[in-house]
Amino acid sequence: MKWLLCLMALCAFLAPAAPAADISGNWKATVDTPNGPVERTFVFKVDGHTLTGESNSSMFGKSTIEDGKVDGDNVSFTLTVNVQGNQGKVKYTGKVVDADTIKFTVDVEAIGQTLEMTAKRVS
Repeated sequence: MKWLLCLMALCAFLAPAAPAADISGNWKATVDTPNGPVERTFVFKVDGHTLTGESNSSMFGKSTIEDGKVDGDNVSFTLTVNVQGNQGKVKYTGKVVDADTIKFTVDVEAIGQTLEMTAKRVS
């Protein structure tokens, strides 16, 4: 019986993490901010559980995805944006809803605000 418990514990330890959702490609989102709507595009590249790529918005310009991770349907990354000459971090935490939709919570550290954003895949 003891060996069975050890075997079960070993199997749980060696079980691989959930496969990463395939979000590679182009995405587009709009978020309502206190200064009006902001459109942002994303180019995601997934390699295993690592997310890289870039993002662009008309208000904040181009940013490189930093600390990107995909674990199952969970997605997270950080962008450094430039606002009137000041750089700030914006953290994205999201959940893949379906093959063409990701719902993000966006934490804008510089202003202490959290926003909700839905990204849609662009063909």
